[in-house]
Formats: sequence, structure tokens, C-alpha cells
Amino acid sequence: MLDKKEFITRNISLRGDDVKAKRAEIKGYFLKTYTLFEELFTIFTDDKVFYEQPEKLRHPLIFYFGHTATFYINKLILGGFLQERINPHFESVFAIGVDEMSWDDLNQSNYFWPKVEDVRSYRLMVKEVVLDFIEKVSFSLPITWESPMWIVMMGIEHERIHLETSSVLHRQLEIKFIKQNLFFNESQNYGKTLENELLKVSGGKITLGKSKDDDFYGWDNEYGEATFVVDDFNASKYLTSNGEFLEFIEDGGYQNDSFWDNEGLRWRNYIKVLHPTFWILKKDSYYFRTLQTIIPLPLNWPVEVNYLEALAFCKWKSSKIGKKITLPSEAMWYRLHEVSGLLDEPQWGELAPANINLEHYCSPCPVNEFKHGDFYDVIGNVWQWTITTIDGFTGFEIHPVYDDFSVPTFNRRHNIIKGCSFISTGNEALLSSRYAFRRHFFQHAGFRYVEVSSDHKEDIEVVKEEINFREVEFFDRVAHIAKKYIKDDFKSALNLGCDYGKSLFELASYFENIIGIDFTARNILIAQKNLELQHHKNIAFWQGDSCNLKSHFSGYDFILLTNNFEEIYNIKHLLEDLPKRLNSGGRVVVAFKNFVQKEQFKESLVFSLKLIDETEFFTIWEK
Repeated sequence: MLDKKEFITRNISLRGDDVKAKRAEIKGYFLKTYTLFEELFTIFTDDKVFYEQPEKLRHPLIFYFGHTATFYINKLILGGFLQERINPHFESVFAIGVDEMSWDDLNQSNYFWPKVEDVRSYRLMVKEVVLDFIEKVSFSLPITWESPMWIVMMGIEHERIHLETSSVLHRQLEIKFIKQNLFFNESQNYGKTLENELLKVSGGKITLGKSKDDDFYGWDNEYGEATFVVDDFNASKYLTSNGEFLEFIEDGGYQNDSFWDNEGLRWRNYIKVLHPTFWILKKDSYYFRTLQTIIPLPLNWPVEVNYLEALAFCKWKSSKIGKKITLPSEAMWYRLHEVSGLLDEPQWGELAPANINLEHYCSPCPVNEFKHGDFYDVIGNVWQWTITTIDGFTGFEIHPVYDDFSVPTFNRRHNIIKGCSFISTGNEALLSSRYAFRRHFFQHAGFRYVEVSSDHKEDIEVVKEEINFREVEFFDRVAHIAKKYIKDDFKSALNLGCDYGKSLFELASYFENIIGIDFTARNILIAQKNLELQHHKNIAFWQGDSCNLKSHFSGYDFILLTNNFEEIYNIKHLLEDLPKRLNSGGRVVVAFKNFVQKEQFKESLVFSLKLIDETEFFTIWEK
């Protein structure tokens, strides 16, 4: 078993004056992260558990075991820092996780999951490649967005996110699949319900966001600036405990429609939920599922629920005490943090002042164990839902190597969680971090409720800069030209680089089925919204990498390339791969935006296709 103390880390500064020392520091951070993530998968009774799917809106567990490793390779290749793949198949099948969008590919017949031992071997190879990269790459300090070492830090922090999200999935497994690992020690302090109370928090002006020269790694949504004015409010002294939430349940809270908004009702009725997901009802008693055990319901631990359940509790609480009870906003949480006197992670000292960063437990603990000013658990224990939907601050920019980390969540359907949980590490544990989830999703997340005045105004919203997307004229022109090369007996089509789907909609009547693939999730999101308006039944959109497509994308009569060529990092491989996916007699139409793209394209050859036509901005081949 690993020595837990050796794997407790703090965030690494991007600054310094000694490149050699920083290289060694990043190497150590990478190794500890990589090993810690793998240790989480040792709690399975055997390798068969890797193929379990405890959450139907997520992949089987084997995906996540491979995913964090492929992320390093895929991002280093996309950034132009690596030229060769280790395993193209793995780097395709493990590349893209899922959010619960209607366009997610959760058809398991499309996946042939590899053997666990092969994925372990792959992870070893990735580790060696990344270590070699860290040792040899040239970089300067401070590490910035443009630095090759930024991509390494991105991979590390991405893996730390999955340390937490994977632990949630493991916690949803049947207990028969879990064996004990004392590395993930759990609190043994079980007690009775604590009486909660509302304490005053003075309002004030809150400025959020950080600059590009910040000392620590951040995700794109953290940069920029936003200023809010927060009114005075009252906040609960403790996080809402299991015992306090039990009162809501025993009062018929799950059955009373008046406590649920429309979204909450749809979810509740569909799931037929009667209690929080980590509670287990046996006869007349509730039990509680931790990562590794089932225990009698600890009434003094924080309840873990989704946003919809938390909001329903608040409406119930309002009806009981005659006050306006709701969830705090993101800015309110920051104001609470200010008045608590807590320091940010870099100033914590030797031991974290909260149940966080795995420094105390790998489970929740009593809501009165960690005091922060007049309050408890301002950070740590479990995440805290806020009423704020995530968006970009003024000055928001997309990092080109991970352009869909945040934007797909800017849809008013993802609410911000603050404060971190017992297993939040790395970037997650910084005050500036911003994470958001769909309102019906579960994390190690609970809530603190607040009381606001009847005339309370929402925090002043910042107006973010609009994100510039591509115009549609190009795709109109593409569709017009492409129609000339469609044969009457063509039935299936593939559009790579489909953008918002404009070309596909114009070509829909020519085919029985069309697949649109784009590298960027935000493009697919918009394409899907457009599809809902267009009502085409023969079109489907998937996120994917044109240079490393999954094997089941094959058997097409017509392939249309409308890619943003900056995203095609290996044109030769792409063009050599296309004939394998094209039926005999099928055609490939490639559209260019300018002469530069066409010249780059002509440098690669497709030996098994014959050129049948070429115009100023189009090249057409036939098999």
C-alpha cells in the first residue's frame, strides 16, 4: 500500500528562476498524480469490475482508466509537441468522455473495450513518454499558455479532476465489487443531527477572476474579471446534514410537487427518487454508502444531493420557517469565504484547515469538525451547490489546445459548485477554481442554504464578451458544389469538420443517413440545437477527431471534408485513412477556404483514390 503522506501535494507555482528545479518539481507532481489516480482503481475486487457501468450516463469504468493517459498524448500531438502516437486505437476510443447531451455516443455496441492488462501497459508507455518530454522539452519561466509545459500541467490537472469524478462512479458501484484499501481512510465519527442556525454575513463588492500572469495553473473560465455587488444575507452555520435533510424526507418532501421546479419534477418523476443517491433504505432504516463501505446513516455528516434536490429542500425550509431560503450565488460564497478568514491553498501551512485534499479523510465527516470563523466547512467536506449558472468572465478566452473545456457548459444548464470536497486536489482546491455540473448530476456535493430579504436582488451580472464563431456562407457554398458530385444511388454520407451542421442540412434530402463530426464540442452543441429546429431524422452529430476516427465510422458513399485545417495536425494520415471508410464508387469532396490550405493539402497523396475534378477551392476524388 502507498504511504499516503508521500502523495499529498500542493499546487505548483508557474514562476521561478531555476528551470532545472521547476522541471524536477513538475516531474514529481506528474508522478504522484499518475500513481494516485491508478491507486483509486485498486479498490476493485477483480479486473471484471472495470467493465461495469455504475452510471448509465457515463462510460464503463475502463474508459476513465484509459482516458486520463490518452489525454496527455492527444493534447501534446494537437499542440504540435509530439509527432507520433503510441496507440491510435486507444487514443481514439478513450479520447472523449460524455456529458448527458442527446448527441452523446453511449451505444456500447460501438465500443470494443480493450483488456485491462493492455490498458495498464499503455499507461506505462504514456508515463515514460511524458517523463521523457518533461526531461527534454525546452521551456522558460514563468510557464504561460503558450509553453509546452502548460500542456503537461493541463494533463496533470485533468487527471486530478478525474480522480474525483471517478471516485463518484466507484461509489455508485455495488459494494460487492469493492475491497478495502486503507490508503483511502474514512471518518469513523458518526453522531446525531446538529441543530443548524442562520448567521449574518455582511454584503460587499466582490471581484472575481484572475490574470494570465497568475502564479498557478487555471482553466480558461477562471481568467478575466467580473465584479458583483452582494447584499447582506444570512447563511447556515453548517452545511445541511443528513439528519436535517431527513426531516425534509419524513415530511414528504420528495412527494410534494410544490417544492420542485419544472426541471426537478421531470427528473424526480423519471428517476422515481425517494432519497439521496448515496442513501440505502433497508426495511425501516437508512444506511449510507461511502467509497468503500456501507454504514448506518451518519446524521451529522453533510447530505450529498444534486442541485434539484437541494433547491427543493430550500423551498420546503422556506415554508417551514417563513423565511426566503435559497442557495447562495457564486459571489455570496466568495463573500462568505472572505468573512471566514480562510487563506487560499498556497498559504495553508503543513495541514489543510478543512476536510480537503485527502489530508484528513477519504469520506465526508461531521459538519461541525472544521470551524472557519463563525461558520463550518466553508471549504472542504463536500462541494456546495450555488444558484449561479456558469459563464465566462469579461475577457474570457478559449485555450486553443482544449477549446471545449468550458464553452459547452455556458448554456444556463450547468450550475457552479464551490468549496471542494474531501478528495478535491490540485487546481480544484484553489480559491479561483470554477467547476459546474448539470443540475441532476451527482458529485460529492451538498449545500449550504442562505436567507435573503424579500426584496433581495440577484448579484449584479457581468456582461461577457461574445465569442466569435465562424460565418455560414462558406458552408452554403460547399453544399452547392457538393450536390454536383452526389450519385443517385448514394445512401450514406460523412461530413468531417461539420461545424454547426449547415452543409448537412442542405444535403439531407440526398441521403438516407448522414453523420457529422467536429473536433469541437461547442460546435456540436450548436449543431444539435439547429437539428432540433430542422427536424431531420437522418442526421446525427458526434464529437470526434478527424485525424483519429473511431473504427465504426466506415461504409460511406460520400465523404465531405469541411474541416478547419488548423485542427488537422496530420493531413497525410487523414487522407490515407479515408479510402478505408469509403465504399467502392464513393466520392470524397474536400473544401478549402484559401489557397494556403489547398497547397498544404496537395503535399499529401491519396494513392487509392483517383482525382475526378478540381476547382479553385475544391478537390474531388472517387474510389
